[in-house]
Amino acid sequence: MQVREFQTLIERIYFQRDSARGLHGTHMWFCEEVGELTRALRRNRKEELEGEFADVFAWLSTLASMSGIDLEAAARKKYELGCPRCKATPCACP
Repeated sequence: MQVREFQTLIERIYFQRDSARGLHGTHMWFCEEVGELTRALRRNRKEELEGEFADVFAWLSTLASMSGIDLEAAARKKYELGCPRCKATPCACP
């Protein structure tokens, strides 16, 4: 699945509910999921990590959709040439 496909899937599943909640309320849920990912990273359990990374990505996707941002296009635009500052891969910034 490509990033754009995932973002579209999340829109189909959650966009109506998330839009009704608003950007602020949805951002609060995103922050809660980031906290759950933090706990999972401390525990270092792969199955738990997979779920939490997926949840954070889903909430990030819905925030992007609510803001009119295509995540795949935004990532490509910013990172396709490597580091945004030095343009190197890997980054060669001091």
